Amino acid sequence: MQQYLGIKASCRDCLLFYQMGEFYELFFEDAKVASSVLDVALTKRGKCDEQDIPMCGVPIHSYEYYLEKLIKAGFKVAICEQLESPEAARKRGYKAVVNREVVRIVTPGTIFEESLLESKQTNYLCSIAHIPEGDFQALSIAWVDVSTGELQVSQTDHLSIQGDLARLRPVEIIIAEKSYRDMEIQRVLSDHNRSISTRADNVFELERCGDQIKKFFKVASLEGLCARFTNTDIVAVGSLIEYLQYTQKAILPKLNRPNKLQKKHYMHIDSYTRKNLELDKDISGGKTHSLFNAIDKTLTSVGGRLLRIYLCAPLCDSAAINQRLDNVSCFYSQDLLRSKIRSALNFFPDIERALSRLYAQKGTPKDLGIIRDGLSSAMAVAEILAFSNATLTVEMQKNIEVLGNFQNLFSELRIALKDELPMHLKDGGFIREGFNPQLDQLRDVKNNANNKIIELRDKYRLSTGIPNLKIAYNNVIGYYVEATPSNARKIQESNFIHKQTLGNSVRFTTDELKILEDAIISCDEKLRNLELELFKELVELVIDHSEHVTLISQAMAKIDVFSALAELAVEMQYVRPIVDDSNAFEIIAGRHPVIEQIIRDKFIPNSCDIREENKIWLITGPNMAGKSTFLRQNALICLLSQIGSFVPATKAHIGIVDKLFTRVGAGDDIARGHSTFFTEMIETSSILNSATSRSLIILDELGRGTSTHDGLAIAWAVIEYIHDIIQSKTLFSTHYHELTDLDVTLKNLKCYTIKVAEWDNKIVFMHEVISGKADSSYGIHVAELAGIPAPILDRASAISAQLKEKERRDI
Repeated sequence: MQQYLGIKASCRDCLLFYQMGEFYELFFEDAKVASSVLDVALTKRGKCDEQDIPMCGVPIHSYEYYLEKLIKAGFKVAICEQLESPEAARKRGYKAVVNREVVRIVTPGTIFEESLLESKQTNYLCSIAHIPEGDFQALSIAWVDVSTGELQVSQTDHLSIQGDLARLRPVEIIIAEKSYRDMEIQRVLSDHNRSISTRADNVFELERCGDQIKKFFKVASLEGLCARFTNTDIVAVGSLIEYLQYTQKAILPKLNRPNKLQKKHYMHIDSYTRKNLELDKDISGGKTHSLFNAIDKTLTSVGGRLLRIYLCAPLCDSAAINQRLDNVSCFYSQDLLRSKIRSALNFFPDIERALSRLYAQKGTPKDLGIIRDGLSSAMAVAEILAFSNATLTVEMQKNIEVLGNFQNLFSELRIALKDELPMHLKDGGFIREGFNPQLDQLRDVKNNANNKIIELRDKYRLSTGIPNLKIAYNNVIGYYVEATPSNARKIQESNFIHKQTLGNSVRFTTDELKILEDAIISCDEKLRNLELELFKELVELVIDHSEHVTLISQAMAKIDVFSALAELAVEMQYVRPIVDDSNAFEIIAGRHPVIEQIIRDKFIPNSCDIREENKIWLITGPNMAGKSTFLRQNALICLLSQIGSFVPATKAHIGIVDKLFTRVGAGDDIARGHSTFFTEMIETSSILNSATSRSLIILDELGRGTSTHDGLAIAWAVIEYIHDIIQSKTLFSTHYHELTDLDVTLKNLKCYTIKVAEWDNKIVFMHEVISGKADSSYGIHVAELAGIPAPILDRASAISAQLKEKERRDI
């Protein structure tokens, strides 16, 4: 049966879809018509009345192009399936409409289609549960990636939820209508307005959500499944599952059992810090100069996604961090092992997403081939690990058993499937010869039938004397005998029945051809049905082994990540950091992991040793000298250490940092009506209200968004508060040279500056951080480098001299 993508554009975010009779004539087979109606729908979005809304349908074989177009525009899309043939509909009545039904609603967070997903990017659908309990506001957030089956939940709060969402980067968020009316919730979710889908309040009822979880995971009680879950955790997970039932209808995806993420085990990084440090996107919104792009040497999709998860959620458990570092060291110290493993990883496909598509009955023969090829690659990796003379960590030893224990499944898929497989099930021809005797027999019948077509053609050529007579086939009239108009006059035999006359040909049929056609069509139908049955059996076999396939995918992802981090360390000369529970923060000859890849050998390393007596580094120096780079590189080295990576330095000793904050640069937030200074103060307030003595704070030029005196006063007060109250490790850069006087009154504050040299009447920035204080920001010199005209520079120098003289007299 044919399938259609039903498209109805509305002025609301969610599209409406119908299978009512009056819309039947609006389902177009013509892709050009469908595309033009789609363009009208997208153009009129938000500008049309309900009755002015166009609707169309497109053939299923080309639906992904239109689906991508709509999803990117922020719409939801319903897949309508034809449930009966036109013949069956006509039996119900002359004017009866063919039955169709919406079998799936595609939303940004429920995508399975490989072409619509980024291979190394998670695709999270989130649910936020908000239960006001008196003065206490209970919040939990659950997230799922239906393309992989990952399902997790975590408690959060109004201060942390923005950081949680920045870490997860959800493509869709569901929340109760009542909760979304809460002004505070709206404020913290304001960056995600386009991604939010509100749901009825009763969907978020505790009892209902608990029942949804028990039903989905087939358990009688929640105790064994999620004993540590709070009420909001249950609501978040249950509402998420119900939303999947609403969108996926009868065929639900495979989900792992919900895992509760304990936030105390992970470094807290707020949304501002993630943006400032350019973890997975650079300031321009691209990926080229992001940290992820700089360190990503993974070779597989599963490895790339795992590395991104590691990067977005650094650990706070020193034992777990050192276990990861041990795994990286295993590949770092053994070049031959690393080289062999990475060669094998090149052939490992994305079995995680292929398994999810098969489980949700959206798979193709290609997906079965992905599972087969993935198992083959996994066995090769297991063999390399098992028979190498390398010293392996405990985790690598365990992976040998995981990767080698599926021979039966691999053998069945290898024997059953051809080497080259079609993209679509309807294309057929994917079962290998010799796998099923009945299928081989039908193929022989079909091949013989084709030979008989040739024999019959030769017979008719001989009897009619027409040497170029043809027997051909099309979907409308079936098999036919074809001759040119001039030769058609030669056909006098009574058994030739005229079927069609065209401009350059005349078509006939015969009783013999009709009998042969029925045999071929019957054989084709039996072939399709049998191959479909064999496909379903193979899918069931894979699903029966789904838990093991998932473990294989997870093991290969870790091997890829650890070997990739080792490759990065060798290539860029990174060193293994010492990570423990001390208060140490010592980085010798540290480098910025992104910038050093851009300028290579020209990068100047700098050290940073924060001890109790210099917990606050007050850094002064000229613009363009490298202050911001120095600040960021220390934050990034700390972060890399706690994901279990080697770091760009000659030595690094990092005591666990529980929270990482950066406030680097600022701009207007026009959408919220926030000025540069107000935005700066919001970010600073978040830091001061959340930081602890084990946090690392990076502040760059705090207070520059307002008047000199107010900015200086605020910066001064903030430094004193951090020094006396919070006592965090802090790197604070400033152009307020008056702040350097604080080294007299604050015992744990030390002053540092960027070395500057004068040569040939020019200022040369050495990009080297040294102990001391700067006496100038060299702003006019920087303006000269930027190409400001000489008359302006001369006038600026004169004004600067006048202001300095006035300041000296005032003192």
